[in-house]
Amino acid sequence: MCGTCGCGAKAETRILNLQTGKETALGDAQSDIHAHDCGTAHGHGHDHVHSHAHPHDHGDGHSHDHQHPHTHGHEHAHDHAMEQAREHRHHNDHSHGDGELHGDDHSHDHAHQGHDRADGHHHQGHEHSHGRTAVVELEMQILAKNDALAASNRGWFAGREILALNLVSSPGSGKTTLLERTIRDLKDRMVISVIEGDQATANDGERIRAAGAAAIQVNTGAGCHLEADMVAKGLVELKPAFGSVVMIENVGNLVCPAMFDLGEHAKVVILSVTEGDDKPLKYPHMFRAAKVMVINKIDLLAHVDFDVDSAIANARRINPEIITLCVSAKSGEGLGGWYEWLDHEAAQVRL
Repeated sequence: MCGTCGCGAKAETRILNLQTGKETALGDAQSDIHAHDCGTAHGHGHDHVHSHAHPHDHGDGHSHDHQHPHTHGHEHAHDHAMEQAREHRHHNDHSHGDGELHGDDHSHDHAHQGHDRADGHHHQGHEHSHGRTAVVELEMQILAKNDALAASNRGWFAGREILALNLVSSPGSGKTTLLERTIRDLKDRMVISVIEGDQATANDGERIRAAGAAAIQVNTGAGCHLEADMVAKGLVELKPAFGSVVMIENVGNLVCPAMFDLGEHAKVVILSVTEGDDKPLKYPHMFRAAKVMVINKIDLLAHVDFDVDSAIANARRINPEIITLCVSAKSGEGLGGWYEWLDHEAAQVRL
C-alpha cells in the first residue's frame, strides 16, 4: 500500500515490452535499477545509472559518445532524506485531545502527566497522535526515495540529450490521441518513444505502436500513478535513441501524479473542453507543477459549456508562468504551436 496516497502495492505493477512481448513484474526488476537511496542529489562524477561510452564518429568530422547503461543490483545507502525525516519527527505537529495542534519543539514531559480518576485508574491528560506522525514520516521516506530515483532518471536523460515529458490529465482528456497525432505528424523530424501508464490493459500502448513509435506498457494494478522506479525499468526495456523524445503518459489522475517526480524535463497537463474550466482551481497542485497546459478537443467548443479564457485565467492564478496551448488532436487545429514548443524544448536539452 502506498503510504502517500493509499493506492495499491507496487508488487502488482507489470512492465510489458510491446516490441518483444516480454513481461516482468516490477519486483522482479529491481536489480535493473541503480540509484542512491537518498533525497539529495549527489555531486558524484558518475551517473547513478552506470554506463560507459563508446565513441561514434560521423562522416562530417563530428563525434559523440553512445552511453550504454549497466545496471547493478545494489544500492548505496546515502540516506540523507531518511535522516532528515527522523530529525523532523520531533518537530512535526501533533494533536491534543482538545483538538488543537501543538508543535513538538517543547518537552514531551507534559504529555505523560495525568490525573487519577476515582476508580483508581490513571488517566492521561493529553492523547498524542503518534500514529499520524509515523504516517507523515513514512510519506516523507517514500517521496524522498522516489525523488532520488527521479534524479537518477534525469541524469540518464541529460547524458543522452533526451527530452522527457510527463503527460498528465484526467481519464479521457485525449492524451493518447494527442500522442498518436504527434507521432504521425513528426515522424520525419523527431524520434519519439513512449512509456504508457494505465492500471490495466495494453490498449493504449498498442495504439502508440500502430502510430509508429516504440512503446512500453506499465500496468500499475491498483496503483493510481507512475513512479520513478517504474520509469527506470521502462527505460531499460525501451532503450530510447540518443537525442530522441520520450513521452511518459501517466495514469489518468489529476492528484497523485503531481507529487511524484519521474525525472522528466517538464510536466504537460492536458485539459479537455469536455471537463470544467475550473479544473485548475480544483486541482491546484497539478497545475502548479505543470510547465504547459494543453487545452484539447477545441473542435467541440460549440457543443459544450467551456470558457477557454476562464480556464487560462484560472490556470494562471495557480501558476503565472504556465504556457497555454489550445489544440484539437482530432482536427489538427492549433497543433503547430504544440510542435513548435516540442522543437524548442528538444533543442534546449541539447545545449
